[in-house]
Amino acid sequence: MSNKSASFSIKNWSQDDQPREKLRDKGKTILSDAELVAILIGSGNKTESAVDLSKRILASVNNNLNALGKLSIKQLMEFNGIGEAKAISITAALELGRRRRLEDASASDKITSSRTVFTIMQPILGELPHEEFWILYLNNSNKILQKTQLSKGGITGTLVDVRLVLKNALEVGATSIILCHNHPSGTLKPSTSDKEITKKLKTAAESLDIKVLDHLIVTEKAYFSFADEELL
Repeated sequence: MSNKSASFSIKNWSQDDQPREKLRDKGKTILSDAELVAILIGSGNKTESAVDLSKRILASVNNNLNALGKLSIKQLMEFNGIGEAKAISITAALELGRRRRLEDASASDKITSSRTVFTIMQPILGELPHEEFWILYLNNSNKILQKTQLSKGGITGTLVDVRLVLKNALEVGATSIILCHNHPSGTLKPSTSDKEITKKLKTAAESLDIKVLDHLIVTEKAYFSFADEELL
């Protein structure tokens, strides 16, 4: 490594500019997203410090960590100074963050509002590039007994096996269910198919005294609730 490139290694910066030491001495919350990513990659390239390179990577996704988490290892390696090992470190760290959010959401498993459903399901569905349809099975205290993926891919009425949904509801002792699926496009408007599925499941469930409490459409940052919009 040349002297020029060595100067861009974190350990050669002044103490105040070293993210690792800054985190140790001043706490993790004081660091910017770029400084945290810089700790992951350790060094930049011949012309950029690790922080400057991290800033450029974040700028490419409009400083959105969820969007950064969607980048593939190959896409990350397109940045000068990011090799396979660094790309893997970034991917692993962001995946741990996603799993942490999922665990935090699961810890609060009593449904009190549509916002609670979104908090639980966003880490599962919000960042997927394809559609998935899930059923939440609840007891009479509105606590989740089970979360089940019903289908993966495009959603149509023919893909919803009503008998399977209700059979599972009876097996787990559910008194109500919540439907949930994602729109990778980001649109929150329910399609005709979405409305038909909701009606189909609601009618079938009522015959067994099982309530359909809501149907949520989830995107990366927001949601649409059939119950809140009085479409149930």
